[in-house]
Amino acid sequence: MAVAPDGGAGRRRRDAGDDAAYSYDDDAEEYVPYVPVKQRRLQAMQRLGARGAARGVRAEAGEDAEQAAHAARSKAQSLLQEALERRAHEDAHGEKSAEERAAEEERAILEAHAARKKLAGHAEVARDIHYTEAIARSWRAPHFVRQRAPGTDAALRRRHHVLVDGDEVPPLITNFRDMKVPACVIDYLEHDKGIRAPTPIQMQGLPAAFAGRDMIGIAFTGSGKTLTFSLPLALFASESERRLPHDAGDGPVGLVVCPSRELARQTCDGLVALGAALERGGYAPIRVLLCTGGISMADQAPVLRRGFHVAVATPGRLLDMLEKRRVTLEACTYLCLDEADRMIDMGFEEDVRNIMSYFPRQRQTLLFSATMPRKIQAFAEQSLIRPIVINVGRAGAASLDVIQEAELVRPEAKMVYLLECLQKTAPPVIIFSDNKGEVDAIHEFLLRKGVAAVAIHGSKSQEEREYAIRSFRSGHKDVMVASGVASKGLDFPDIQHVINFTMPREIEDYVHQIGRTGRSGRTGIATTFVNENTPEPTLLDLKYLLREAKQRIPPFLAALRDPRDGAGELPGCAICGGLGHSVRDCPKLEDSQRRRAAGAMTRDAMRGGD
Repeated sequence: MAVAPDGGAGRRRRDAGDDAAYSYDDDAEEYVPYVPVKQRRLQAMQRLGARGAARGVRAEAGEDAEQAAHAARSKAQSLLQEALERRAHEDAHGEKSAEERAAEEERAILEAHAARKKLAGHAEVARDIHYTEAIARSWRAPHFVRQRAPGTDAALRRRHHVLVDGDEVPPLITNFRDMKVPACVIDYLEHDKGIRAPTPIQMQGLPAAFAGRDMIGIAFTGSGKTLTFSLPLALFASESERRLPHDAGDGPVGLVVCPSRELARQTCDGLVALGAALERGGYAPIRVLLCTGGISMADQAPVLRRGFHVAVATPGRLLDMLEKRRVTLEACTYLCLDEADRMIDMGFEEDVRNIMSYFPRQRQTLLFSATMPRKIQAFAEQSLIRPIVINVGRAGAASLDVIQEAELVRPEAKMVYLLECLQKTAPPVIIFSDNKGEVDAIHEFLLRKGVAAVAIHGSKSQEEREYAIRSFRSGHKDVMVASGVASKGLDFPDIQHVINFTMPREIEDYVHQIGRTGRSGRTGIATTFVNENTPEPTLLDLKYLLREAKQRIPPFLAALRDPRDGAGELPGCAICGGLGHSVRDCPKLEDSQRRRAAGAMTRDAMRGGD
């Protein structure tokens, strides 16, 4: 089967060479004098009348000439009327085409956005390599699963609200034992993690990953995406060590790329725990290398010297190590991009593109995200081999296990009301704000009120960030005040309550932030402060999200009128997943355009100063 063609659509262009050629030579023989419009119409009617009279004479010989002329004039008048009606129809069609032009404009925006965001492996492109089949793995579903009656898998997917797209999708399996997960891992999941049954994304995603299929996993935050790619990777790495033990300097067989240091460390700890469980069960041990900023090369030297099986990395540090040949991907056949959309949004697009160019051979590629923007679709079309798309719920939808509450709070009253909101649930609680200064102000206010709180944002040192995460996860601190950095995939156990001190401008960020609670089947509460400064498109996005999740819509949101009401079903924005605006009004797209413009101005200024 042929690989999907390049997903980037060409942009519409109008070349000057397509227009008619103009000559500046005056040629008297070709000169045609101008005839006024009124005179041209009169001449046309006279010609029509003459032709009509001639036809009348030929058709009915002997008819009175005056009657024939009258008939001709009538026919000429009907033709004129027809022309006027045709023009009116064209004008009406022109008004209708305005909507079509708007739709075409949206398509052009999406195509241009996808083209800018497309990722590609340079080495594969240069060698014109095209893979047509998925990478081979030894796993097979049990015989009784493969022999299930037709329609059984479809019924199971409907029951668990799993949507799939792709060719030859592996069967959905509802328990770990039938997936052939080792007993030692099942015991670890049940006793150490409290996981007794797979989640819907794991029911379909684990068999697909075990089978070696490229995959895009889309599910709400807290649905179990991390285990879906970590467990197959740990088993593949252990099998690789059993077949051929890794010597000094051997690089990874699997790679996980994360958008933040905190998420990378969390993923690394999870893989180490899975490796320890496998080793207790008699399986070959695995070694995991953490590649993030803030870790010295000296600390990583022992693992690098011994050789390792899995690397968990942030894009910048991994690319640096690849360029310095401290890490090689020659043996790597498993790549996972966790929170792929967030990674690109944070400016790691070029780094990820360069990382992929270091793969010399085919790999199994898995992308996981809570949303499915167009740039991820474009990447899948170009870089994945016969991918399977697994979607649990609508891409960008909020978790149904979260009780969402939107509160109208004046800016000057937010701090006082925050203390009241903290009384809704027992700790632990996470408070999000959209700027670092406000995070520090909230943290200081809570400390003055005697609340055991920590703060985390991008300007904190690595030691401060690790201390905050460690003390909050262990239960020594009740409240964490965080900027968006802590919303990107971090998993804190038993979060009871998430408070959005500031409503994020992008609904994507809102979904990620409230997803810190209501994880693994537990119910949580999310309280969001809004006021008159919150943009109306953002409020519309929130209104539709609450409606979709069957949550209570407060009166101030219910009163908002959508200018698109009456237009039928609203598909929402293809870039950010928001339901309250179209792609032409997407705040995420506006921000990206603003950043590109600012970057261009900075580069121009630097060149001007040379």
